[in-house]
Amino acid sequence: MSEMKTNRLSRRTAVAAMAAFGFAAGFAPGIAKQVYKEAHELKPGEFSWHPERAKSGPVSIIVSLPDQLVHVYRNGIRIAVSTCSTGKKGHRTPTGVFTILQKDKHHHSSTYNNASMPNMNRLTWSGIALHAGRLPGYPASHGCIRLPLKFSALLFTVTHLGTPVIIASGHTQPREVVHPGMVLAQYAESEFEAAVAKLKGKHIPKNTGTSTSVIVSRADQQILIMENGEIVAEGKASIRNPQTPLGEHVFVLNRPHDGRRGLAWHAVGHHHSLSNGFHEPEEQVIKRINADRASIAALQQRMHPGMMLVMTDLPLDPSRRSGKDFVIVTQAEG
Repeated sequence: MSEMKTNRLSRRTAVAAMAAFGFAAGFAPGIAKQVYKEAHELKPGEFSWHPERAKSGPVSIIVSLPDQLVHVYRNGIRIAVSTCSTGKKGHRTPTGVFTILQKDKHHHSSTYNNASMPNMNRLTWSGIALHAGRLPGYPASHGCIRLPLKFSALLFTVTHLGTPVIIASGHTQPREVVHPGMVLAQYAESEFEAAVAKLKGKHIPKNTGTSTSVIVSRADQQILIMENGEIVAEGKASIRNPQTPLGEHVFVLNRPHDGRRGLAWHAVGHHHSLSNGFHEPEEQVIKRINADRASIAALQQRMHPGMMLVMTDLPLDPSRRSGKDFVIVTQAEG
């Protein structure tokens, strides 16, 4: 059962469920405090918020399950970190790569007697989301990621449909990797420059915009290009040294800056599925991949700041996505 699945409960069960969420017994999800502390020093309900560190650029969110922390990055710079509460035993929050599918500032649960779930950012249609809720200092939800109320409201202002959310047992600080393209090594430099030129005038998609995600699978030697959850192109991926794991990496595209040539990717490695502890630097991983020309053409037409490139060693099995969700689940609920 997830926190947002439709199910009729008795009044008694509903009251108990609301208490579990912190909406009874005098608890309000607004018990939260913005502080100036290092991430590891935060106590339940505390968070830091510094959007001035990066005033523009693509946003990405990383949920660290063992630390019970949510990190928010913009343009590769961490602008916020907050305590959270994720899924308890039997309802564990799945790990993997997700994008925000729906936003609802005044969402109410269809499961728990219309209980309020403010500032909801939906990650799966099966019921996983970021929203305000009770923060006891340990995993206590039915799968969702609960946040301090004030932090959830601030986060709601910087996310959009398609914002990447990585849920993992660890993560690395995003770092910039400048490379001409989606490692289209067979392309001429003039074509690289044409790809960069296509970004000019484009903006990070908002709620009414178009979100593009690219998935590269080492297992299938395949590339998928998804637009708003729909597969719009697929083709063959050529991976150098295919016997060597890629690891699990997410790259978020930004405009090139500082006069450097090529495309600027903010790379995030997440630890939970690294094969046998293998970890190859992002700048080396991205150089191992080539795509067929049809996929490259489809990609160039859809490139925009905030576009997400995901690399995985897993097969691109439809069972790893539910409906039109963009999800690469590396560990299921349970």
